[in-house]
Amino acid sequence: MKQWKGPFYLFCAFTLAGTSVLSAQYVSVKLGTFTITAMSLFFALLFLLPFCRGRLFASIRMMSRKDMIYLTVQALFGMFLFRMFLIIGLTLTSAGEAGILIGATPAITAILARVALKESWGGKKVFGILCTVIGVLFIQGLLMPENHFSMEHFAGNMLVLCAAACESIFNILSRFFVRQSDSGDLHSLHPMVQTVIVSAIAMMLCLIPALFENPLTRLAGIGPKEWFALLWYGVFVTALAFIFWYSGIQRCSAVTAAAFSGMMPFTAMLLSVLLLGEHAGLRQWAGGALVIAGIILIGISKEKQMGNG
Repeated sequence: MKQWKGPFYLFCAFTLAGTSVLSAQYVSVKLGTFTITAMSLFFALLFLLPFCRGRLFASIRMMSRKDMIYLTVQALFGMFLFRMFLIIGLTLTSAGEAGILIGATPAITAILARVALKESWGGKKVFGILCTVIGVLFIQGLLMPENHFSMEHFAGNMLVLCAAACESIFNILSRFFVRQSDSGDLHSLHPMVQTVIVSAIAMMLCLIPALFENPLTRLAGIGPKEWFALLWYGVFVTALAFIFWYSGIQRCSAVTAAAFSGMMPFTAMLLSVLLLGEHAGLRQWAGGALVIAGIILIGISKEKQMGNG
């Protein structure tokens, strides 16, 4: 059972992350993106701090400057830059083209894992990654005639691709942090403590751009439904998802995590159908089946024992 802990945690992490599409839909029209991010991180910290306050202070006292630098870089790429590139990119390109490019995240992560971390690619893992990438592209509509790339959207497409690269870099940095912790070069952190520290750093990074979005006036104008969406975004999409993520990446390779990231668009599609009444055609369901197939292939390929069992 131990060998399934890591994949299970990653499955939970990316499934919860996929609900961000639904929760953000309720507030994105009324609030700025950095305001949404800052408030969701604030709720995440409110939820987590009572559970790890003693452990958090003890960990902070033991941390070195090098630890803080690595965690700051994780927050910079995984939360701040990812959202910044995606937001600006979406103002310059179509949602269809952006969806296709964000679907490149599993492939970029897998390539970086091979180059930067020297992780091995077995036959099942390679096929699993291919299934995941193709499945994501099917879900996002790569083969639909209206979703072609145009030169007028070039700048926006490049920014969205930068967002995908930032998410992949965050994945690699998280795995690298685990390796350095195992070797004793960095201080090992409990997943909950790591989530709190990274969330706090990311919230501070978001505060300045959020000030330009007229946050107080716009927050005063939202209702209970929007506040619940922010609470969900903070507790489930941020706090719990990141705890699962850090627990999973301690036990799995970055290549494995790359395959499980395909659960984000698949979960978003399922929720859109079940809760918003949107239609999903054969193409989307085929893409979802490929994502699941890729995850199964990665799951049954033998992982080396990593981190805690």
